[in-house]
Amino acid sequence: MGIAEYEIKDNSLKVTDDAKRHFDEDGCIIVRGLLSDSELQKVHRTVENPELVKHQYGRPDKKGKEPKLVLWQHPGNDVTGMVARSRKVAETCQQLLGGEVYHYHTKLITKEPYIGGTFEWHQDYGYWYKYGCLFPDMMTVFVALDDCNKENGCLQVLKGSHKCGRIDHLIVAEQTGADVERVQEIEKVCDLIHVELKAGDALFFHCNVLHTSSDNTSGNQRRALVIAYNRASNDPGPHEKHPGYTPQHTVHISHILIETNKNINISELHAYIFHFVFIYRLRILP
Repeated sequence: MGIAEYEIKDNSLKVTDDAKRHFDEDGCIIVRGLLSDSELQKVHRTVENPELVKHQYGRPDKKGKEPKLVLWQHPGNDVTGMVARSRKVAETCQQLLGGEVYHYHTKLITKEPYIGGTFEWHQDYGYWYKYGCLFPDMMTVFVALDDCNKENGCLQVLKGSHKCGRIDHLIVAEQTGADVERVQEIEKVCDLIHVELKAGDALFFHCNVLHTSSDNTSGNQRRALVIAYNRASNDPGPHEKHPGYTPQHTVHISHILIETNKNINISELHAYIFHFVFIYRLRILP
């Protein structure tokens, strides 16, 4: 069995009892067409801005290939911020996690043609636990900006693995990854799913779901906007690597097309990402 799939209707997503049940049981759901073609085009123009791209960084995997990312803390009022604050993203997470959420961080991840590298098996909470978050009341929304398939390194998940709890994370192939022996045991009981997405589709997944992605062996790039949320009740307060709870003001997704014609506030973005470029230069994140 694969991952349960749902579709956007009238530019909104209703989290039904069925969707909540699948999220709780499987740790993830797929939402097809989360971003419309016009919304996706707007995001493309934003993430292709050289002022953003130049901040991407990475570390070679065991094959010498390199996935790249840039990460920022606050959603702001630019196009990517409108996606993170949109009701069809943020309020969906709120319903799936069962309480008020706030934006934890956003990443732009790029796997360039032929040279984009692997991310080892890990749980997002394997990192966030160390940042003071006491409970795994957190999740991620992986929004495909390009088609994601096996050839260009789509996500792979172990369905239902969130029920195994937090796995110890160690240095694996120069990345911080989940304990390899424990992952091998979990692979025996949880289905491995290749999450193939069309551009604009998204995977909503729990922070304890084990996931990985292989290198890009194709001639097509693979980009994703990866947005993380934390329950307000799980706020650890200000931390070296995260500023803590900030009330989230959700917006209708139409703000992407109507109110953000300038694409992105580069000076604002520089302030958001500078701290992370400095801190994470020595360690690549999932």
